[in-house]
Amino acid sequence: MGNKLPLEVRVLVAAGFTVSIGYGFVAPAIPLYAREFGISYVAASAVVSAFVVSRLIGSAPAGRVVDRLGERDSYVLGLMIVTVSTGACAFVSDYWQLVLLRAVSGIGSALFTVAGGVLLARAAPPHLRGRASGVYSTFFVLGGISGPLLGAGLIAVDLRTPFLVYGGALLLAALLMLVLVRRPAATAPTVGGAVEPAAGFTDALRHPAYRAALVANFANGWMVSGIRLSLVPLFVVEGLGRGGTWASASLAAFAAGNAVVLFRAGVWSDRKGRRAPVVIGLLLSGAGTGVMGLADSFALFAAVSFVAGLGSGILTPPLNASVADVLGGRSRGGPVLAGFQMSADLGGVTGPLITGALVSGFSFGVAFAATGIWALLSVPLWLRAPETLPPGSPDQQAPSARSTDSSSSRASQGRG
Repeated sequence: MGNKLPLEVRVLVAAGFTVSIGYGFVAPAIPLYAREFGISYVAASAVVSAFVVSRLIGSAPAGRVVDRLGERDSYVLGLMIVTVSTGACAFVSDYWQLVLLRAVSGIGSALFTVAGGVLLARAAPPHLRGRASGVYSTFFVLGGISGPLLGAGLIAVDLRTPFLVYGGALLLAALLMLVLVRRPAATAPTVGGAVEPAAGFTDALRHPAYRAALVANFANGWMVSGIRLSLVPLFVVEGLGRGGTWASASLAAFAAGNAVVLFRAGVWSDRKGRRAPVVIGLLLSGAGTGVMGLADSFALFAAVSFVAGLGSGILTPPLNASVADVLGGRSRGGPVLAGFQMSADLGGVTGPLITGALVSGFSFGVAFAATGIWALLSVPLWLRAPETLPPGSPDQQAPSARSTDSSSSRASQGRG
């Protein structure tokens, strides 16, 4: 068994890095840009929620689109939707135009995210799934680190400029996919001469590891897409009295914690299993996030952000790999990956709204603590879930997956 990642995975890594570094320019600017229209904390957080709500709504149809068009074309189409809508954000004249354009971006993001997840699950062999997810996530996070740092000057000059830069990065990522990844054959994939059945969400839901992954991804979406991108910049600027540049630095501290462990977490999960690193990651990220609101200086806040980033970094590769294990490497698994993505988006939708309300009604500390609790509540499910790592030969199914009423098999043979 070779340890070299396939070309499709390496191209996806490069495209993800390009998308991430561009988003790093715009992420800290979004809530600050929204506040310039004279709105409340909750309304500013709703700009982030609008993006995630549309991703949530768009993920289910995105799974079907990916199964029809294929991963590459779906990925490029999604990127182009986000390119146009993001660039247009630089020219809005009121708050509701910004909300609408971020919602359109969410639809495109749902499409390219689901397409990328299916491509990663199909192209990476079973014994390299954790590593592939770790490499992809590492470069995505490296873009998240360098993006806010490189884009800090853009925020200081003009809050509109980052949107134009991000649109350009998305266009570059689309070109990478078009040039370097070939379109798959139009015929349906086969197994032993028979048409390969699509993986269905309902069948995957019977697997306890998939159910645990949905709950953990909900908590991770609450922490990452929710409070990290909506509440953290506001806390740094209005809670700690720092400028927009410091808000970018706080996001970079979280991303740095991710980058330190992502690749090693992926290798660990391929060698020892998915469950243990997921549990450790949930404990660290939940505890780190829960105490963020107690920080009374930027240095302390950056330190706990780094710890929360470590937890998220340990969690992500084995969590993604466990879903790929349930999917079984099927090329037509859009609904399963869409359901997984929707769980994170649901957390991202409720996170900004609830934490925004908690800040207005109570304090930043209460909002951060509520977020950390959600992550800790998902730990018991993983302690009871079976291990999904295939032992020995990469084409073997894990015994634990076979022992749960053959639900892993049904996940890969269900309806599309």
